[in-house]
Parts: sequence; structure tokens; C-alpha cells
Amino acid sequence: MSIDFKAEVDKRREAMMADLFSLLAINSERDDSLADKEHPFGPGPVLALEKFLEMAERDGYETRNVDNYAGHFTFGQGEEELGIFAHLDVVPAGSGWKTDPYKPQIIDGKLYARGASDDKGPTMACYYGLKIIKDLGLPVSKRVRFVVGTDEESGWADMDYYFAHVGLPKPDFGFSPDAEFPIINGEKGNITEYLHFDGANDGDFVLHSLSGGLRENMVPEAGRAVFSGPVDLAFLQEKLAAFTAKNPVSASLTEEAGRFQLEVIGKSAHGASPASGINGVTYLANFLSQFDFAGPAKDYLIIAGQILHQDHFGQATGVAFEDEKMGKLTMNAGVFSFDAASSDNRIALNFRFPQGTDEKKIQAVLEGLEGVREVSLSQHMHTPHYTPMEDELVSTLLSVYEKQTGLKGHEQIIGGGTFGRLLKRGVAFGAMFPGYTDTMHQANEFADVEDLYRAAAIYAEAIYELIK
Repeated sequence: MSIDFKAEVDKRREAMMADLFSLLAINSERDDSLADKEHPFGPGPVLALEKFLEMAERDGYETRNVDNYAGHFTFGQGEEELGIFAHLDVVPAGSGWKTDPYKPQIIDGKLYARGASDDKGPTMACYYGLKIIKDLGLPVSKRVRFVVGTDEESGWADMDYYFAHVGLPKPDFGFSPDAEFPIINGEKGNITEYLHFDGANDGDFVLHSLSGGLRENMVPEAGRAVFSGPVDLAFLQEKLAAFTAKNPVSASLTEEAGRFQLEVIGKSAHGASPASGINGVTYLANFLSQFDFAGPAKDYLIIAGQILHQDHFGQATGVAFEDEKMGKLTMNAGVFSFDAASSDNRIALNFRFPQGTDEKKIQAVLEGLEGVREVSLSQHMHTPHYTPMEDELVSTLLSVYEKQTGLKGHEQIIGGGTFGRLLKRGVAFGAMFPGYTDTMHQANEFADVEDLYRAAAIYAEAIYELIK
């Protein structure tokens, strides 16, 4: 049977985009301040989950909501089960948007909205890929379980809860539409390590507070500090002007009641690719470290502003490591908090590490940094993951990709973590194409509309080849 999957997608363009717009209009950022038993990560992620399951019910699927942590719908029958894992939560929108991040707009063929590329756009492309198989009544010999989570961007507590409470074994194999083509069959390990500092000040300058960063897996766009010292505003403004003239940041400085308020603005980016962003906090600390701070405040500024500053591969920090297959360790200094009145000030370092090193080796090096009182580890960690090229899952997906695009498929290993690693035989597959502009976790996130339709056709054929 010969099926023109691209033509089938074309028939459903309007419906697919309407469904996607309805998801993108929901602010599904995690909000712990509004979390409760019914809303484990706040109201937004629950609303997105309910909307998605409502679509699935409309289209005739059997759905299940697992206590508002995650949900799924099922299709087909057979002994083996294909798992498709996507997520509906998004990172905070942040600042710097030219459009409303929760009022999706198509401008010059690009769909702008938070979640357009990570991961609502790819999720909907994959959903319509499966829908085509259902609509056409194509014969299948395996089951599909399409799972959507609500905490992928934070700690994966959604999937922990889902597998503990759904009462079903994990699917036999599967993929996540949450990365790029041709395939992601390897992912580095992922751990956040926290540097702890005291809050004392012993110098002529006093650091009252410093903060920045929205999520550990985002490059902080902005850093803010309140400090005082034996200088006037004009002197600092002159210093700041010289600093911003030679660095890719903007800044604002004010004075109130003898205290200076300084904000430095860089550029956000995905924490798996810290070199693609401009860390506003480390630039802020770099500027402040030239002045006569002392004690733990000085230690904090030196580490943040000199050692961690632009140290994307951990060379200055001393944790650098490279594996021949998986590549280099990367480090994102993601969240900063310093308060002079606090005895526990922190810097959160998110590591994407290849096979050959581990969280304990990294921790041991960090504990040796001068001024660091303690190093603790996040509760959630991923070890390096790899599905061989020889696996039928990988070869089938690459074959479909090559057939539809005319491009040669090849394996890829990334620093980003996807739900593909939830399964031993699991990968990430699409939806971004080679050469795409990566705007994940950035202001003005977008997805190319035609690319989403192209991806939907690939997903349709790929799913069919896996379950027929």
C-alpha cells in the first residue's frame, strides 16, 4: 500500500494549526507558589494536560489522566507497545519578547510562542502523524501509548509519578518528539550541583544581594545586585560604560538610600548549549569582582565572575572531560542567589556529562574551589544514555527520514535530556531539521510552520513503519 503522507498532512493543516494554537495559548510554566494536590506543578501545566487529553477524546482515543502529573492515550493492539513521550510544560517566558509569548502569531512563516519548538509544536506534529494512521484505518500489529508530561523542564517528577502510579509496564521501545532530526540516539548525563557560600562581607564594599536565573537548564538572561561602597554613582557609571562597551551586554545602574542597584542583561539560551547564550549574572559578577569586596561575598563574586564566567566546558573550574563518542562535558551556571543576611547562598551548576565521568567526580573537584563551603547534588539525575545504530528502532526511523527528505541519516549525541531516555530502547526524533535556528529556552521562540508540517508527515510514516 502506497500512502502519500505529505498529502494527508496537507488535508489537515488548518486543523493541526488550530489545535496547536489552543495549546500554545496556555501558560504552562511551572508555578510552585500555586501548587497543591490537584495541581502538582501549578495550574498551567494541568490546563495544558486537560486540553491535550480533551483533543484525544474528541478524536476517539481512550485517555487517562494520572493525577494531573501526566496522561496518555492509546491506539492499536498487539503484544508489543510503542511509546511516544512528549511534554506540555514550558520554561518561563522571561523578557525580551517582541510578541506576547502566550498569544501565538505566525510572522513570515514562523510561529512565535513559548513552546512553539519546545515541545508543543513537535508534540502536535507527532499527534497528527498518528491521527493520520487512525483516520485512514491502516492495519497495525502493535499498540501505541502516547504519553504527555508536565514537568520535563524542571525535574521530571511527572514521569517518576506516572510510572509509579499508572500500573502499566514501560513500553517496549519508543521515541520523544523533542529534539531534532535525523535522530538523537545518545544523551549525556545530567546533574545539577549546588555551590554553597556564607553571606558575610568583610571589605569596604558590601554585597547586599545578588540574584539571577529562572531555571537550572536555562542560561540566565539577567543578573541583579544591590551593593554599597565608598564611591559615587558617577564613578560607577563611568566604569560600567567602559565595561559594556567591550562586552556583549547592556546594563542599568541606579542609587537609592546609599545603595546601588545594578542590572546586567545578556541573552538566554538552553542550558545544554551554554555557549550559545550570554550569562547576564556572570557578567554582573565579573564587573563587581574588581571592587574591594572581601570574605564570602568576595569568594562568591570571584567564582561567579571569574572562574565560572564563560567556562562552558569546565576548564577553569577543573571538571573538563571529553569522551570520543559523546563529546565534551558542558556546564551551565543557571541560578544564583546571594543575600548578606543568609548563611546559605548558592550557585546552581547544571552539567551535561559524557560517559567516563560522573557526578561524584565532578563534586570532588568543585569542593576544592576556594571559598566554597559545601557542594550538594540535585535529587534528580540522568546517567548517559545510548541506543545503538544497529537497533531496529533507530534504523527504521532513519530510513523514513532519508526517504522523505533525501538527506543522509546519521547518529547524534546531545547534551540535552529528552524523554527518549526513559526507555532502554528509546531515542529522540525531530522535530527540528538540520540547519534550524535554535530558539528553545530563549525569548522569541519560534518554529517554522512548514517544518512542522514536514515533521508531521515523517512522524506519520515512521509510526506506521514501527507498528504495522
